[in-house]
Amino acid sequence: MKFETLAIRTQTERGKENEHSTPIFATSGFVFDSADDMRQIFADEMPGNVYSRYTNPSVREFENKMALLEGGEDAIATATGMAAIFTTFACLLKQGDHLLMSQAVFGSTIKLMENYFQKWGVSYDMINSTDASAWAKAMKDNTKLIYIETPSNPGLQIFDLEAFGKICKQRNVVFVVDNCFATPYLQTPLALGADVSIHSATKYIDGQGRVMGGVIVASKAQTKLFDQFMRNAGPTLSPFNAWVLSKSLETLSIRMDKHCENAHNLAEWLENQEMVKKVNYPFLNSHPDVETAKKQMKLGGGIVTFELKGAIEEGKKFLNALNMLSLSANLGDTRTIVTHPASSTHSKLSADQRNMVGITDSMVRVSVGLEHLDDIKADILQALDSI
Repeated sequence: MKFETLAIRTQTERGKENEHSTPIFATSGFVFDSADDMRQIFADEMPGNVYSRYTNPSVREFENKMALLEGGEDAIATATGMAAIFTTFACLLKQGDHLLMSQAVFGSTIKLMENYFQKWGVSYDMINSTDASAWAKAMKDNTKLIYIETPSNPGLQIFDLEAFGKICKQRNVVFVVDNCFATPYLQTPLALGADVSIHSATKYIDGQGRVMGGVIVASKAQTKLFDQFMRNAGPTLSPFNAWVLSKSLETLSIRMDKHCENAHNLAEWLENQEMVKKVNYPFLNSHPDVETAKKQMKLGGGIVTFELKGAIEEGKKFLNALNMLSLSANLGDTRTIVTHPASSTHSKLSADQRNMVGITDSMVRVSVGLEHLDDIKADILQALDSI
């Protein structure tokens, strides 16, 4: 079946009520038919539900869908995207291991390494390059994991997944990709050489800014490790959130087509605006990695970043002049969201760290929504005119 059909027709087995739409399994625990069944299910000798911290039918439906859409063997859902990243690192790294991470990753991911994993004996280095050969040179004998975002947040750097997959396979290094900006509709990292694909499902997977969630897609051997960690540590996705996210996947393809259409057209329009110094979008011919983006992505995604002429004051005037568009730290919503990364999503990073990955004080990130493009343009234009 095709992507759209899998997203709609992958459902929990119909119950005795013959429901057409899967209900929410809002229960913390489950009952057993006998003491022996209870013993066998607890011992993993037979399938079954024990406790919703372990597994839940609503959560399992979402996990099954994500595994199918990503082309992975299995998936584990988590309470948030950051819980998915933490779970992955906690299960795949140990004291004495070394991690290589792009400098162009979300600020909280960097803080995980700075504040926690480093004190637990995991060393790391950050690379400011999309060139796989530079990463190969930076690998150490104890390098166990490479972690990237592509497209990155918010610089929209593009990493050649096939090239990175090859160097990781050669050195027996686990290759982990944050696929949040692309979604499995636009890009499938596992098919291009990655071992693990991670999402903040809070973003495009939900698509309407309602619930939080995360998901890790990987091999069955890896997800078994993640599952044991989830059972013990408990960063579990709630059944309600899983139900919402599973329903949201049914419209992901349609939503992403429109997000990408609006974003690409907006990026081309912004390039011609007098107060805009630079526009960044993966499918623009001006993007340094446009050919790589087109090779591994179906469309360019729903995020556009641009730099205003001027500095922080001009940026404030622009943001404060917006009428319809939302000022928020989130993204992937039906509503267009405008963010100033340097003072919000990436404020945890030092000025040097931000500058190194192109996050200037005048950068604006636009998560382009599903409103009519003319209305999006009109609000941005009047805000630009106010500077």
